[in-house]
Amino acid sequence: MDIWRKSSYSGERDGDNCVEIAGTPAQVAVRDSKARDRATLTFPAAAFAAFVEGLKESAHPPGAA
Repeated sequence: MDIWRKSSYSGERDGDNCVEIAGTPAQVAVRDSKARDRATLTFPAAAFAAFVEGLKESAHPPGAA
């Protein structure tokens, strides 16, 4: 996992205040962009995908105008 990427919402001013992710088909690693040399959290890819989908649904709940 050498290709780390930040959220597209990370602007120049806030670019160091976010997390970065890298992944393989089997797992996704997450690290703090301010402390790249520290430990990472690793999740099964399916669990991370479900987490992201849950975030999207909570931001735009069904039936919301």
